[in-house]
Amino acid sequence: MTEPTKPLDLTKPIDPSESLIEYPSDFPIKIMGAMHDEFAATIVDLVTLHDPEFHEGKLETRPSSGGNYLALTVTIRATSREQLDNLYRALSSHPMVKVVL
Repeated sequence: MTEPTKPLDLTKPIDPSESLIEYPSDFPIKIMGAMHDEFAATIVDLVTLHDPEFHEGKLETRPSSGGNYLALTVTIRATSREQLDNLYRALSSHPMVKVVL
């Protein structure tokens, strides 16, 4: 019989030995929002705050089939869990962003 798993406590830092991500590493993040002229540039500016080495060459764009939404994939250089958490929070709370994966 297996033991039930404990819920993950996101308020506590994860022990590096328990992380599935090795730091530093390239880490892709998908961001979706409504089609807007400034969406990609706004996301590049936001991502650059968390990864100063990020540039538009590390950005992939893909419009939805109906042209109403834009999907972006940014590949950042992840240096810590804290950096990723802060970036996810910043992206998720931005009013132009609908989904972050």
